[in-house]
Amino acid sequence: MDLLRFTTAGSVDDGKSTLIGRLLFDSKLIFEDQLQEIERTSKRRGEDGLNLALLTDGLRAEREQNITIDVAYRYFATPRRKFIIADTPGHEQYTRNMVTGASTADLAVILIDARKGVSRQSKRHASISSLLQIPHIVVCVNKMDLVEYSRDRFEEIVQEFEEFAGKLEVEDITFIPISALKGDNIVNKTENMPWYKGSTLMYHLEHVNIASDKNLVDFRFPVQYVIRPHQDFRGFAGRIVSGVIRPGEEIMVLPSRLTSTVRSIVTMNGELEEASAGVSVVMTIEDDIDISRGDMIVRKKNVPQVASKFDAFFCWMNPKSMEVDRQYMLMHSTRAVKAYARDIIYRLNVDTLHREKNGTLELNDIGRVEFETSQPLYFDPYKNNRGAGSFIVIDPATNVTVGAGMIRSAVVEETTQPAIKQKKSPDVVWHEWNIPREVREERNGHKAAVLWLTGLSASGKSTIARELEKKIYQKGCRTMLLDGDQVRHGLCSDLGFSDYDRTENIRRVAETARLFFEHGNIVICTFISPFQSDRDFARSLLPDGRFFEIYVDCDIETARTRDPKGLYERAIKGEIKNFTGISSPYEKPAKPELILNSKNYKPEELVDILYEELYSNQILT
Repeated sequence: MDLLRFTTAGSVDDGKSTLIGRLLFDSKLIFEDQLQEIERTSKRRGEDGLNLALLTDGLRAEREQNITIDVAYRYFATPRRKFIIADTPGHEQYTRNMVTGASTADLAVILIDARKGVSRQSKRHASISSLLQIPHIVVCVNKMDLVEYSRDRFEEIVQEFEEFAGKLEVEDITFIPISALKGDNIVNKTENMPWYKGSTLMYHLEHVNIASDKNLVDFRFPVQYVIRPHQDFRGFAGRIVSGVIRPGEEIMVLPSRLTSTVRSIVTMNGELEEASAGVSVVMTIEDDIDISRGDMIVRKKNVPQVASKFDAFFCWMNPKSMEVDRQYMLMHSTRAVKAYARDIIYRLNVDTLHREKNGTLELNDIGRVEFETSQPLYFDPYKNNRGAGSFIVIDPATNVTVGAGMIRSAVVEETTQPAIKQKKSPDVVWHEWNIPREVREERNGHKAAVLWLTGLSASGKSTIARELEKKIYQKGCRTMLLDGDQVRHGLCSDLGFSDYDRTENIRRVAETARLFFEHGNIVICTFISPFQSDRDFARSLLPDGRFFEIYVDCDIETARTRDPKGLYERAIKGEIKNFTGISSPYEKPAKPELILNSKNYKPEELVDILYEELYSNQILT
């Protein structure tokens, strides 16, 4: 059986602890002595019936106030699956506890009181779940018995939550109307809501697909300990963070970059023919290489990013404010290094998703922070690999954990991207356009614009762009489609795929798009364009309201399955260097005008959305 880790979250008194208690009680998974203790405590407090919240609210302060303060973990199993529940607090002041409990979750259950609707805390917990890249969210609209099991009220809450969730990076959201107190739709279907045709919460938890959420592509094995029981055996112990490994495969050791071959994979139960993410093993290799704690073993042709400067979403967990340029200890996998925050780029208001410029982070604040470490780290972006993209920060003076972070990408210094800032010759004189764009737009019958489609390779950008151009061209619009492959055959045929070359490629394309824009065209650009700074440069060339950054959202596993050119497989084998999403980072748009989910929608549906976007912004009239 596989294991599902899930967390519960919601506002105060939304019924999180009661829900867990009901889940275990109706599943007959509470031990007799636990049940007797809950009965005695409920009777002593003068409550009618069982208070199932007492099962997880174990602290005295929690029972006195009827609230959850600390994270409570519970384990149970059904014939189909094993579960670990993290019951997290709802108070804003305990945000750090919620982050801790949700950091390893495969699924988040967010409770909403049917009487109160979507609250600030509901949005806050949804935002944090999105930041933590929890792939599945179940929204349980609780206390339906107190609104007479109203279908209209349930659908009203669903609509309000979906409007907010549209701003988040959440692909799988399920809504279930429940009553934790009465047991409606928890384990058993209820007769009180015949209009609801979906599954119960327990059925959903047992059947939600989590196999595809694991990263089985990027093999990452941080060495925790060297095993040397005698002179004839030398093995390296640790837990596989991601990927799959087999004896006979080539590996590379970081930071030395020395290579060897896996001889055996050893456990207490014998040798394995294959080991995958989540398994703790001892690995032996063919060659005598100096390997110690903190090193990382990876595949020879699939190496993570190696950098000492990176930016991350970071949650500050200490009452004392975070200090820029103060030395901390940073723990990443089994590696501990000195580090300091170079810059707090912004503080994220998780209630509104607004970015607020702030020189520091206070307790429970979440922000985007740029770090620098004394030694390079070996990491993947958190979005692609949660195990290899997360870290904690420790105050060396007190040994207290003061923060936890999720790495976005390595920091590319400005000096590595001179193309954007290159100087123009003083002998070149600018001439105004011969025929103003406004005159051309009046003749064309529509405004000029640049639609910049960005996303991973095989996300569907080109397909959407080509179909959109056909549609608006048939309407009589003047169009120009700039495609990455076509540009690379001519204008940018001299460029490779290093960070510098990618930046120069986008600079040339952006300047070309500007020329067609001034000619009155609707210019459709379809480029991976992995760096936010490059896309921002393209935006800076155009007037406000005429540049549309469109993120074609598609997870890497889906892109691999639909890859028409076989590029991902070649990149994984090491045949293609600096391939975005595999061996080169992709920075998702910070604030795009539009997000198109190409995994769950057909190209023609997304084209219609784009078409309507042009009308709503009065590009087409």
